[in-house]
Amino acid sequence: MRIDEDDFLVLHLDSAGPLISTAEHVSDLVGTAWSENASLIAIPVERLDPEFFRLESGFAGELTQKLVNYRLQLAILGDIEKHIDASGALRDYVWESNRGSQVWFLADRDALETKLAARRPSRATSG
Repeated sequence: MRIDEDDFLVLHLDSAGPLISTAEHVSDLVGTAWSENASLIAIPVERLDPEFFRLESGFAGELTQKLVNYRLQLAILGDIEKHIDASGALRDYVWESNRGSQVWFLADRDALETKLAARRPSRATSG
């Protein structure tokens, strides 16, 4: 599903659907985002293979690198507390990612909208 968040076209994946677990799935996401002219893909936590959160698997790096290579931003939406509690490395990765502009881990769609609103140029007009 695609929606326009003012200056950003966001491809929001539904929480119901197949797990994203292979390089082919990531390539399909890139293709869908490009066909929809989206610049950001919002993926619910439920759609990610649990291996994504085990950094040693390399899947998180593979997914994020491919999206960055295609100039797409990524937002992971949902509760990842249990994964963070199990991995200090993941905690650090999430913290660093959220400081940047390419990959964000956010609680929900409202948090994404807030993040995007903060990045928009001011639309104040002079009177």
